Amino acid sequence: MEKKVTFRSAWLPWALLAPQAIIILVFFYWPAVQTLIQSFQQQDAFGASVVWIGLENFRNLFNDETYLASFAVTAKFSLLVAFFGIALSLVLAYFADRVARGALFYRTLLIWPYAVAPAVAGVIWLFLFSPSIGMIAYALRQADIRWDPLLDSNHAMALVVIAAVWKQISYNFLFFVAGLQSIPRSLVEAAAIDGAGPWRRFWTIQFPLLSPTTFFLLVINVVYAFFDTFGIIDAATHGGPGKDTAILVYKVYFDGFKALDLGGSAAQSAVLMVIVIALTVIQFRFVEKKVNY
Repeated sequence: MEKKVTFRSAWLPWALLAPQAIIILVFFYWPAVQTLIQSFQQQDAFGASVVWIGLENFRNLFNDETYLASFAVTAKFSLLVAFFGIALSLVLAYFADRVARGALFYRTLLIWPYAVAPAVAGVIWLFLFSPSIGMIAYALRQADIRWDPLLDSNHAMALVVIAAVWKQISYNFLFFVAGLQSIPRSLVEAAAIDGAGPWRRFWTIQFPLLSPTTFFLLVINVVYAFFDTFGIIDAATHGGPGKDTAILVYKVYFDGFKALDLGGSAAQSAVLMVIVIALTVIQFRFVEKKVNY
């Protein structure tokens, strides 16, 4: 039965919506409009002198080899974070769903990393993988594996990917556990009675029914990799060695706050915004067709 709320006053619904609308306008749309305006301007470091230069900031960006290289770095980093973040979370949620005793304690332990700030997560993994004092780096040396994220680009990329995946696993885990628990037990039990093993039951029953959750997490993880991993990269590698872990959002920060190129940084923000919007539209336009609701 459809429930419909009727307001006695015409202005009351608008009054209830007003606080949220004001927050969205002030903290989302107003900065976005300011960024677009600033991307067509050239400013000095203190913002005292502003000159309208049209598309010059965008021309400079796409003639900059380091900026073009950051696209490849971002694509590699985002794919690794989204893939391993979703895959590992699904494995952990599957086993957590099967735990009979101590399930609440086990799940609580897996949720804790979500409370850690991204910069703190970067520092934690930086210490663990530090070539001089890190426990994991020491274990790698004992296994005769050379490890130096300060000089090796692949090692630095592995470090920030591990930190970013570890930080996001808790969020993904919560949704996968909720999705698994919403699947009727009678379906799984009927398949077991018919002789289907655990892997076949998961692949033919549970995983297809989890497709809406997986699709939602795919969108969220891509956005997370593009934006929310800035603190991890700044704390762990500062975008190095060289610019080999400088993803797009980190380059926006570096050019704006370190190099004081405010117009160029705003143009990069505008490009990044367009990329994320395009990726989200593509995911909803093409990937969502594979989802079974």
